[in-house]
Amino acid sequence: MAKNTKGGLGRGLNSLLGGTFETAMPATPSPSRERVVVGEEDIPSYNSFVESKPMPSSVPAEPPRPAAQREQVKPVEEPLTLKKMLAKKLDEVPLESVVPNPDQPRTNFKQEEIEELANSIEKDGLLQPILVRTIGEGKYQIIAGERRWQACKSIGMKTVPVRIKDVDEDRALELALVENIQRSDLNPIEEAYGYKRLMERKNMTQADIAQAMSKGRSTVANALRLLDLPEGAQQLLFEDKITAGHARAILSIPSKEGRQTLTNKLMEMKMSVREAENLARLLSGKPSDGSTTPRQPLPKAYKSVAKALREVLNTNVRVKSVKGKNKIEIEFKDEEELERLFEELIASVS
Repeated sequence: MAKNTKGGLGRGLNSLLGGTFETAMPATPSPSRERVVVGEEDIPSYNSFVESKPMPSSVPAEPPRPAAQREQVKPVEEPLTLKKMLAKKLDEVPLESVVPNPDQPRTNFKQEEIEELANSIEKDGLLQPILVRTIGEGKYQIIAGERRWQACKSIGMKTVPVRIKDVDEDRALELALVENIQRSDLNPIEEAYGYKRLMERKNMTQADIAQAMSKGRSTVANALRLLDLPEGAQQLLFEDKITAGHARAILSIPSKEGRQTLTNKLMEMKMSVREAENLARLLSGKPSDGSTTPRQPLPKAYKSVAKALREVLNTNVRVKSVKGKNKIEIEFKDEEELERLFEELIASVS
């Protein structure tokens, strides 16, 4: 016997209206039907119908959330800026609690550069913090950033952003040297003295410093060699009145007197590196580059002796004078001729 099937529409209405419905009537018509009169008051209103049941959907409805959860609105995230990123990792400390480092490798600060930096900080703020280390309760010593500190001080800032690093004096010197070298803020003399202090304090070799600074060993050696300059030349280089090329010209002179002479010349007058190199060659007893010194004429006796020897020895003989040293040159072809010349000379002496 066939089973009665339910119509899909009947299920939908059941869900929509929310009433209780019997199963669908069989397809065979009923022999008798009853007429039902429905009053207006028995028909549910539209509002009660909508509020009572949700609309059907092919996707299951989410369970209702608590009221507190529904009221929470996710805030719109603001874009991350450089200032915000730095603020998360920085401390703001009173400017008067920060002091310079007496071992700071850089000691030459140009006033015009500080004024330009101060104007920039006044306009946009201090974007790069000052690297410091703690030296006491509420006291900090600058590792790197003294020029920024001076600029902030000049415009009357009360607090400054700092990055605190827990290091000792030697490590602070090393970090300061690395930071300044990376920024090319040191002049050659400051860099040389920085290397020297590291070697003395930490017993580092030139190779150790080269590795720590990511420099070639020859670069470190040449920098340290600048400390052999006369004091006046070091001062000129420190004040950017001469270049490293001038310094190398001074160091090419072997004697201290010659080095001091060239240093005095550089103090008195402005010279190019090429001119300093030429003067250094003269002070070293070497001919200047691209110039030839006029030959002094040989005495007549030299020529007469050379002619007489050529006739006696039957070979070419020259009498020369080079750099104050006199020489007699006798030419020979081979060992046999050398023995002949030797016998001639012995015979003429005996």
